[in-house]
Amino acid sequence: MSAIEVLAPGLLTTVQDLGREGFGPMGVSPSGAADPLALRMGNRLVGNAEGAATLEMTLLGGTFLFREGGIGALTGSDFGANLDGTAVPRWASFEVKPGQTLRLGPTRSGARCYLCVQGGIAVKSFLGSASTHLLSGLGGHEGRALRKGDVLKIGDAREAKEKGTDHNASSTEGAHKSNRLRSVAAKALELLAPRKVLRVTPGPQSDWFPKAAQRIFYSSTYRVSEEANRMGLRLAGPAIREGAHGEMISEGVSLGAIQVAAGGLPILLFVEQQTTGGYAKMANVISADFSSLGQLRPRDEIRFELVNFESARKLFIEQEKLLAAKDLIV
Repeated sequence: MSAIEVLAPGLLTTVQDLGREGFGPMGVSPSGAADPLALRMGNRLVGNAEGAATLEMTLLGGTFLFREGGIGALTGSDFGANLDGTAVPRWASFEVKPGQTLRLGPTRSGARCYLCVQGGIAVKSFLGSASTHLLSGLGGHEGRALRKGDVLKIGDAREAKEKGTDHNASSTEGAHKSNRLRSVAAKALELLAPRKVLRVTPGPQSDWFPKAAQRIFYSSTYRVSEEANRMGLRLAGPAIREGAHGEMISEGVSLGAIQVAAGGLPILLFVEQQTTGGYAKMANVISADFSSLGQLRPRDEIRFELVNFESARKLFIEQEKLLAAKDLIV
């Protein structure tokens, strides 16, 4: 079986797939890729099912030795990758010869880059997913971020085309029928580019906030603070002084929920969020913009745009149609 040796792990590199949904009542958040669109497209480039396990790198990439070679693809943000000194483009598959080394540096654009390899990263499944859940120390490679000296096995390419979680039933459509190198269509990349104006629907407690407070929230620019990780992103900016403050009776929370903490500043809940929370939720980022959350870095500035539920549903359907298109991969 082929393998990748970690020569340098980068700042935070973990094994991720599309997460484990449905275990919130047990207190387990989904985890999975912070930018699921990048992971899905990368897997298609190398002929895997969309949900195959990949490496997610955050802010600073790692260095990886391919012992037996293989087919890879880099998606997401630009980490200035090179293969034995030759630049490697993003959003395209590439061949790695036995013994070659892939090096990535600090990000030049967003927050996260994904390394997808034909066959996927072979790790033991936990609750139906290969994703690393850092808070609980479960899943992925020993439940943790990668370290120097780790050796990751690469799965069988044929099995990787067939296997995937249930929400990836059509994931092999348009994948490789051979090892011909491919790329993502430029038009698709333009339409799927990360956004800094995040579209949101009203949260469960949105009516707890007076119109003046909502005007502040929707007209202001917020900055992602240094307190940002896979659990959540604290935002800095104009505080919401009026309306619900302090704690309420805890209830279930969802990915992309925007809580307003006691100090009046918003907190964006992310892929490893707690499954219950006791702060009022002003709004919720729509599904079509989840990937944009995954590319936000500390000090990035964002705004919020209110849309209705029907628009949110329509935008998600349009995004899925684009991802399912046969001409997405050329």
